[in-house]
Amino acid sequence: MEKERKIAVLPGDGVGPEIVEEGVKVLKQAGEQFGYRFHLHFGWIGGCAIDRLKQPLPQETLRICMDADAILLGAVGGPRWDRNPPEHRPEKALLSLRKELELFANLRPAKRFPGLENSSSLRAEVLKGVDLLVVRELTGGIYFGAKFTEETPQGLQATDTLVYREDEVERILRRAFELARGRRNRVTSVDKANVLESSRLWRRVAERVAREYPDVELEHMLVDNCAMQMIRRPASFDVIVTENMFGDILSDEAAILTGSIGMLPSASLGGGNRGLYEPVHGSAPDIAGEGVANPAAVILSVAMMFRHSFDDEEAARAIEASVTQVLNSGARTMDVAAVGDLALSTDQFGDRVVEELKKHPREPRVPVEAMM
Repeated sequence: MEKERKIAVLPGDGVGPEIVEEGVKVLKQAGEQFGYRFHLHFGWIGGCAIDRLKQPLPQETLRICMDADAILLGAVGGPRWDRNPPEHRPEKALLSLRKELELFANLRPAKRFPGLENSSSLRAEVLKGVDLLVVRELTGGIYFGAKFTEETPQGLQATDTLVYREDEVERILRRAFELARGRRNRVTSVDKANVLESSRLWRRVAERVAREYPDVELEHMLVDNCAMQMIRRPASFDVIVTENMFGDILSDEAAILTGSIGMLPSASLGGGNRGLYEPVHGSAPDIAGEGVANPAAVILSVAMMFRHSFDDEEAARAIEASVTQVLNSGARTMDVAAVGDLALSTDQFGDRVVEELKKHPREPRVPVEAMM
């Protein structure tokens, strides 16, 4: 019996449309093989939405997302909108979307892909066995606290408020412990408890929640030490859970472990099955339209969509295996290509992943309906 799902597709800015096109290719092929009927609804978001509709997150785009089972997003932003006021910057769309959909948990996996060891600036022996997951709290903290700038006798003074409630901390920690149970049963809770009151609350809640998961090992680590240990001994980490700003920084740092930020997918989840899936990288306007952007991160984000929104581990693993098989063949996009590799364009990489995916067991064909 076919499984119907509504997908909001938000290509966004820069290389977003190029890579999302490849993600949709893989989504369609996986749907055909694993028995899904996808209804795709496209929306404007970010800078392109500002240019066309005068706002970064139009109400129609929000409506599409609220009605969807999952959202696939490309990237937003670029220098042309950097001087816009805060409410009319592309990044405002992401913050608003996360808040409106109550997507409080951002999952960012980072693992070593065979054959890409030379793409990282770290030694191959340091990268051996790397497979970590950063769980970032996404709707609280300094990004959402009160902000204001005021004139003082000494000049302008700016304030950003970092606020966390106990329940916000508890729910992200529970998500991290549950995820660790499906991995290697280790949680590293990252904070700055030697300085910040919010981090001291975070640590107290972590200790309390940990008592409910006696099978999962908990360690506390200060954020500066964690940043260092991710480079010194990255394979020692399993699940890293932390607040919004620390998670933003640490998950981007994890890009060095994979050799390219173009390899890092992400999922933003709330209390139900609906999720927002997007690559960690930005819009890369300097290479937009050149056909050289790496679509691996958005394709791997599609795999996460199957895993977390559709509860389909088989399809998720098939997509991930297909990406790995393409890389194992020596085919690369320019960001991770070395001498002797087969350099592929954005669409060629997507086509190769689809061809590998076709080799997995197939179910009867299910049509895909795309709606604008």
